[in-house]
Amino acid sequence: MSEQNLEVLFSPVEYAALAARDLAGTACVVFDILRATTTMLIALSNGAAEMIPVSEIPEALALRAADPHLLLAGERGGLRISAAQTGAADFDFGNSPREFTPEMVRDRRIAITTTNGTRALRACAHAAEIHIGSFLNLAALAKSLSRSPYSRLLFVCAGTADEASLEDTLAAGALIASLVNSLLRDSAEIALATYLRHESNLPAAFARARNGRKLLSMPGLAADVPFCLQRDTLSITARLHRDGAIRLDRP
Repeated sequence: MSEQNLEVLFSPVEYAALAARDLAGTACVVFDILRATTTMLIALSNGAAEMIPVSEIPEALALRAADPHLLLAGERGGLRISAAQTGAADFDFGNSPREFTPEMVRDRRIAITTTNGTRALRACAHAAEIHIGSFLNLAALAKSLSRSPYSRLLFVCAGTADEASLEDTLAAGALIASLVNSLLRDSAEIALATYLRHESNLPAAFARARNGRKLLSMPGLAADVPFCLQRDTLSITARLHRDGAIRLDRP
């Protein structure tokens, strides 16, 4: 295909402005490496029927009220959403990809709300395509994007709190390094340069990142960091569809 114009957004301030942009000819990739997009891909690879990203806890509860068989997943402050936060029951899952085992998720619909990742997904819901990005499926994602009919690529990094995040920037840069025939905007050059600087020791970079430091300090969640750094363990891709659900791409 013709050359693709590639841009990266690094923080919530940037993607909050997407509502005013025309994304009709744009393929987006959303990264929330630690941990939402990684978790979504693991759940789907383990047989979940679909993941439904929502921005706020009441939205997830409303979906459960409409479908009592729906499972609820999500975090606030990195921890599973509790009954104290919902006014009802604890959520079924937090945001650790290691929770979403085949026996727990097979054929189930799951609504998920996280601090940043699900907001980033909703922010670009009007794009022509919305792909789910992680280190786990970079090669499959690069192959899918190389076949995209759209000339504009937009990589959206979910960030940490209101700031840019190193791990999302590294994933965006790694995907850029895997693509050919792309015209890089300055933001894409920044992501690529960041990745190339840390490529030889990504675990150390993750350990220095704000979210990485936090998770590594929590005994129950520390293992999520190396888990999310695994590369190309999945050969799948997934997209957010117009009905608001994320499902696997089928051959």
